[in-house]
Amino acid sequence: MKDKIYLVYDKTKSSLKIKNILTRKIKITTLKKSNIIVVVGGDGFMLQTLKKLYKFNKLFYGVNSGNYGFLMNKFSNKNFFKNLKTSHSVKIHPLKMSVKTKNDQIKETIAINEVSILRQSKQASSISITSNKKNIIKNLISDGVLVSTPAGSTAYNLSVHGPILNLDSNKLAVTPISPFRPRRWRGITLSDKSKIIIKNLDCNKRPISSVADNFEVRNAKIIIIKSNKKIVFNLLYNNNNTLYKKIKIEQVRKETSNN
Repeated sequence: MKDKIYLVYDKTKSSLKIKNILTRKIKITTLKKSNIIVVVGGDGFMLQTLKKLYKFNKLFYGVNSGNYGFLMNKFSNKNFFKNLKTSHSVKIHPLKMSVKTKNDQIKETIAINEVSILRQSKQASSISITSNKKNIIKNLISDGVLVSTPAGSTAYNLSVHGPILNLDSNKLAVTPISPFRPRRWRGITLSDKSKIIIKNLDCNKRPISSVADNFEVRNAKIIIIKSNKKIVFNLLYNNNNTLYKKIKIEQVRKETSNN
């Protein structure tokens, strides 16, 4: 089947330059008629686009115009069509975040990389964590905690020294952010079938926010996080730089830096 491309891009100077090159090379079609959505930007823009357009059940091919571009492909003017035609599809699932606020409002969204629970004031957060009704930790005093997908395990999760998960691991990483008590708790890896419940133990004195990628809910009281297998993102990657390979490279870098 001939590729029918719909193009989305952010408004940075580098993205607009790539967009102008591609529109001279490609006949751009409508979103409805397309089978591939080419996304020009950085990881943040890709996350926004996936959440906005995943219901159209298209393939997404990211072209990096940002910094690292972990979810993206390197742009090649000369080999763009070759790279696109020989690219491989990777399926990833997001997390579903459901938050009950201090005022008993319910807010829900999805997270592709991670859900971050963050202290909202100068006071450290005080939270409990359970998984499938089993206590993981009764009272974590910290700057927060995050729950990461395998695809997101090399992002914020890696920055706070969480484990890097293989894409096919069927695991989620639960990683503390600057733990104070218990100071030596380094987190836990759970099955992606887990239902993780995080409760704020002191909503008045120690408010927290819950952030799904870049969507924030403030004054969170109870946060429920679980993998949503009903939603599938189909991401295309160049043969020489698949998402699997990128994760392996980060694992090697982490092991090297720890030695």
